[in-house]
This record gives sequence, structure tokens and C-alpha cells, in this order.
Amino acid sequence: MAHTLPQLRTQIDALDRELLALLNRRAGLALEVGEIKRAEGSAVFRPDREAQVIAGLQGANPGPLKPPHIAVIWREVMSACRSLEAVQRVAFLGPAGTFSEQAALQYFGSSLERLPCVSIDEVFRATAAGSADFGVVPIENSTEGVISRSLDLLLNSPLQIVGETSFLIRHNLMRLEPSNSGIEAVFAHPQALAQCQDWLTTHLPHVERRAASSNAEGARLAAGNPAWAAIAGERAASEFGLHIVSKAIQDDAFNRTRFAVVCLPQTLPSQPATGKDCVSLIVSVPNKPGAVHDLLVPLKKHGVSMTRFESRPARSGQWEYFFYIDIAGHPSQPPVAAALQELQGLCAFYKQLGAYPSGD
Repeated sequence: MAHTLPQLRTQIDALDRELLALLNRRAGLALEVGEIKRAEGSAVFRPDREAQVIAGLQGANPGPLKPPHIAVIWREVMSACRSLEAVQRVAFLGPAGTFSEQAALQYFGSSLERLPCVSIDEVFRATAAGSADFGVVPIENSTEGVISRSLDLLLNSPLQIVGETSFLIRHNLMRLEPSNSGIEAVFAHPQALAQCQDWLTTHLPHVERRAASSNAEGARLAAGNPAWAAIAGERAASEFGLHIVSKAIQDDAFNRTRFAVVCLPQTLPSQPATGKDCVSLIVSVPNKPGAVHDLLVPLKKHGVSMTRFESRPARSGQWEYFFYIDIAGHPSQPPVAAALQELQGLCAFYKQLGAYPSGD
């Protein structure tokens, strides 16, 4: 016999109360865990543990909830419980409404203390100085490639990479007026302007393009002048009271950005292997024939997969380069450990940026 709508709502209300009781029991256990961690001096936030919890639940899920739904729900549950132990302060490229803020919320959940920064440099400074426990910085875009400033700062920073997250980027044209006529200037981060250049050339060919420190900063500026527009995400439109006049204007429909989560080594000790990990390195080699080829030999020899290889000038005036390398695996795994040891022996400079669970 089919249930009526009131009957179904009554059942849902009862289940919600059961869920609330269970969540409070979980929160109580989290408080006990927090007391043990404080006594031991161990880290409150363990990305490896949280990744394993989510993966385990996704594997045991009978449906109809989909795996991404499980991840979103439990990340918020764990974020709320974690905040009872200690609230994480997270720095990101601001102001409010940026994709970097969205990345921070996607990675940590919404129960955090947000610290918007005016630049990527300031995210690194705030995190290294202890004003923030963690920083979130863009590292790579599928359309425009690596974020050069983030890579350059990783070279000399004491911060380590402890996690990553990524998502599809949807750029929207927004302004105070509800139409795209009469626009004199469009503001956005240079990366966003580059990712939308074909659309802008086709639809707004005579409009001036102006660089902003972030897309959300461009939205803030556009909120002060009805003749200006901005390119940003939906959060920025809501934050600054703007109309979205054209949606998804990025040239690549599958435009995706990867973000790195960074912190001081003492904030989060080395993480154990989760079975889906990444090791990030910066290396340089002597400037001689075949040196770059030699870097790849230890990886091939030990069957270790390289997932990223980028070069940046060393700024020595000698045409020398630093190489940013990501490999799949964890240093605790013998093939990875052997490959890293041999690789280090070939390098004039070697820095391990972090070993962490692979992102979405």
C-alpha cells in the first residue's frame, strides 16, 4: 500500500530526530578523541584518516545516495565534529566569494575560521607565520597550465603540501545591471580573462579587460560601478549583490583547477599511506647533456608513475631550471622509496614538498 505525503513526512521527521541523536553521539566521541589528541600533542586534522573514512563509507554504501553525496555529507559531519576539538584557521586568496574559498570549503567543510588574503604571497606569509593553520592556493588549471606564482613560492617556503582538491570552474559574467549591454570594462583575475578570451572577443569585442587580484575582487569593483562587469563564480555574485547576465562563459567546458593545501610541518606531521597518494618534489640537475632524461630513469626502473612534470627558470642567469614533479604513491612503499633515493642522488637540488592523499 502506497504511503501518503503526510505519512512520508512523518517518517522523515522521525528519521531526522534519530540522525540528530546519532550525530550528537558522534560529536561526543569526537570530543573524547580531542582530549586524547591534546594529551598526546597530536594533530586535530588528519586528511589521511578522513579520506579513509569517506572511502570506506562510499564502498559500503547500498544507495540510492551516490558516492559524491556521501563525500559531501560526511565532510560536513567531520568538519563540525572537528571544530568541537579546535577550529581550523584557513587562509585563501580573497575576498569572500573566490574559487579559492570554495576550494577551502570543499576540502575542510564549512566549520572553519576563514582568513581571506589579498594575494597568493599573503596566503603563504599568513600560514608560515602561524596566523592561519592551513593555506589553500591554486596550483594548476587545465586550460592555462600551472599557476606560476604558487610554484615559485613553494621553492623557498617552509610550508609543505598536505592535501589537494579540484573542481570544474564555471565562469559567469556579472554586474549591477540585469543585462550585458553598456559594459565599459570587465574585471577578473588574469587567469580567468585568459580562460574566457574567445567568449569575450565574440560577445564583448570592444570592452576593456582589466586584471584584478582575484575574481571576487573584480566582482567587488563591479559592484561599485554599473558600467563595469566581472567574471567570477556564483558565490561572488551572491556576496556582492550582482546579476549573473551570462552563465558559463569559459572557453573550455571542462575547465578545471587544482588547489594545494599547505601548512607548516609541525601543524601536521607526515601522513601514512592511504592507498591513493601523491608525492610532490622540486629538483634541479646539473646543466649537462642527458641530465633531464636521467631524472626519469629511477622512476621507470622501480615502476613508479609520474603524474606531473613542470619546469620553472632558476633565475640564475645560466639557463638553469627547477623541475616540479608529482609521482603516484607514498614514500613508505618500497618501490617509491627506492626511486626517490636514487633520484635524490642525481640532483643538484632536491626538496620534497609533501606526501599526501590524492585529491578529487
